[in-house]
Amino acid sequence: MANRKVTYLPELVDNNIELSVRHLKQFFKFGHGKNAFVTKAVHDISFDIKKGECFGIVGESGCGKTTTGRTLIRLYKATSGSVYFKGYRIVAGNRWNEKEIKWKRIKTRRKIKELKLEMNEKINALTDEQGNQEFVESESAKIRDQYNAQIEKLKTDLAALIKEQKEKIAQHNYDNKHVDKKLMSKMQMIFQDPVDSLDPRMTVEDIIQEGLHIQGQYNAFENSQKVREALIKVGLLPEYASRYPHEFSGGQRQRIGIARALIMNPDLLICDEPISALDVSIRAQIINLLNNLKDEMGLTIMFIAHDLSVVKYFCDRIAVMYFGNIVELASSDELFKNPLHPYTRALLSAIPKPDPLSEKERKRYIYVPANEHDYSKEAPSLVEITPGHFVMANTEELEKYRKVLNEKK
Repeated sequence: MANRKVTYLPELVDNNIELSVRHLKQFFKFGHGKNAFVTKAVHDISFDIKKGECFGIVGESGCGKTTTGRTLIRLYKATSGSVYFKGYRIVAGNRWNEKEIKWKRIKTRRKIKELKLEMNEKINALTDEQGNQEFVESESAKIRDQYNAQIEKLKTDLAALIKEQKEKIAQHNYDNKHVDKKLMSKMQMIFQDPVDSLDPRMTVEDIIQEGLHIQGQYNAFENSQKVREALIKVGLLPEYASRYPHEFSGGQRQRIGIARALIMNPDLLICDEPISALDVSIRAQIINLLNNLKDEMGLTIMFIAHDLSVVKYFCDRIAVMYFGNIVELASSDELFKNPLHPYTRALLSAIPKPDPLSEKERKRYIYVPANEHDYSKEAPSLVEITPGHFVMANTEELEKYRKVLNEKK
């Protein structure tokens, strides 16, 4: 274990990919014994975020947006899949490898049982027409040797797979345990609720510089200067550092949360619905602030929201999530111009229009999965239908979507 190194993929850095998510799953288990059940909050999602871009994740409440963000920053332990930040694996789940061992054992035992039954049937079926017992014993030995060789091969294959999967599990556990704290400090999160995310017993200065203390920076003067700079950067007065969270409005509290993230000088900022709890007038201020900070600091942003109109303005690419899956992923312009998945069309139809006349004529589209899809014969997968435009569909739906795109041309 001493010679083991954290998994690093240089090709991600070479391709300018800041964050790479591969087959991420996040399941939550509730209860014990027979009454236990599993909720699949995030189920097998993959995407890349390039350096300097703003990547949006949209969907209704409960679709897995926030869970995804919290798993990426390691607030939740991933069930399965991998996450790479700056080429280094920072999140690794073991469920897939553990299931591989479990099912391989079950299949091997079942196959060995079948082979033994088949062997016994052949031996019992042997008859010596001439009453030569030696011939029967000789043929029986040949049959046993033949089947025992097959059984030994199955056991050898099982042992090899278990060894391989356990090595992967050990590597995953090592990666999870030995992630560099300085590397993780380059990834910060802005939380949804500006009230609950701030400790009411701590001053603004203590809240903002808490991350510095975690990183081992205890120089009081330098930390105080960094807090002042962070407050100014988010549009607050340095004098606010001695106050407590309850003395501020919702918008000001959210700015404090942003300052807490920015003081760590991050490269990637995960914004978990940072404006959903704010008034409309304050929302515009926070969005403009994030936009300015993105340009000023060269930030890469993952923006989680359920308001598509805001995401269109702010994000370069958008992923649409439904029940833990990404159902469509495309650039902002492409998604609004050519929405293919019926759930995406339903979200777009829910955007209110500022013009009262056109608002009266707006038609709402209701998404009912049972009426839209038939996956009894073929399960769907996320497929690139045009360059950079991915949609969750099976073969039949892909043909239908391609016809829709051809008709628009």
